[in-house]
Amino acid sequence: MELHDIWFVLIAVLWTGYFFLEGFDFGVGVLTKLLARDRAEKRVLINTIGPVWDGNEVWLLTAGGATFAAFPEWYATLFSGFYLPLLLILVCLIVRGVAFEYRAKRSEEAWQTNWEHAIFWTSLIPAFLWGVAFANIVRGVKIDQHKEYVGTFGDLLNVYSVLGGLVTLTLFTFHGAVFTSLKTVGEIRDRSRALATRLGVATAVLALVFLGWTQVSRGDASSLAAAVVAVLALVGALGANLAGREGWSFALSGVTIAAAVAMLFLTLFPNVMPSSLDPAWNLTVTNAASSPYTLKITTWCAAIATPLVLLYQGWTYWVFRKRIGTQHIADAAH
Repeated sequence: MELHDIWFVLIAVLWTGYFFLEGFDFGVGVLTKLLARDRAEKRVLINTIGPVWDGNEVWLLTAGGATFAAFPEWYATLFSGFYLPLLLILVCLIVRGVAFEYRAKRSEEAWQTNWEHAIFWTSLIPAFLWGVAFANIVRGVKIDQHKEYVGTFGDLLNVYSVLGGLVTLTLFTFHGAVFTSLKTVGEIRDRSRALATRLGVATAVLALVFLGWTQVSRGDASSLAAAVVAVLALVGALGANLAGREGWSFALSGVTIAAAVAMLFLTLFPNVMPSSLDPAWNLTVTNAASSPYTLKITTWCAAIATPLVLLYQGWTYWVFRKRIGTQHIADAAH
């Protein structure tokens, strides 16, 4: 296997890690309006992801940096062609981080309510737009012979990509509901499990249509295997949730995300960004990659840094592993 193939796999792993981790805290952000009934419950939800949300975003930075280092042509075409949706995602992530930090700085109800609105919308919008972006990458976009995107923002909004956005939004919200039931106690835990069931059913319907569409139009035997794993894992996550096995449900919802991402990347390979104008203009792992020397240096850097990041993040989750509930909120007004 060539180094550019290995880096394609590594970037797929990084996106899988990002969607697995950031997926549930996007879901929790959406649940601040769908699940929480009062100020104390909103604080419980926010506290479940408070120690980890910023660490989860490191996976996005790493995926972007790895793409820039290993596939500069892919990075350039992606970020220029998808400029508006990616800028909107970036703004949402910035405002979301500020909202987490500033919400409790003042006790006025209007102040906290406004930041809670911000948390909801800046969780929902990226959860939807990431699905739109990846659906367009798989479907193919208008790339010319100079490896430049020549389409418009409107070209990115089509039935297939919007369906992809709805899949990621419902899947991440389901993932967040399962995480909430795993991390909380009391009534909010019971309601999150009940809501997770409804969200899981909606996700299953949308995902079956999207994955089926993807498989029929661009898939092969390997992508079909990944799609089957995703569907079976989602069914297993629903069953575990109904049985009250929250740990298994969360693990299986994570497998669903991983298998779905794997299917998209398997569908892409050996392309990294297909052209809808002419297959000869596709960006591939070969023509979009850096030089072999650059890939070799980048591989050594990744081999040294990645284990350290994994150890630190694993330690963080271990330290903050206990369940919380409204009884743990010292001042319900905050």
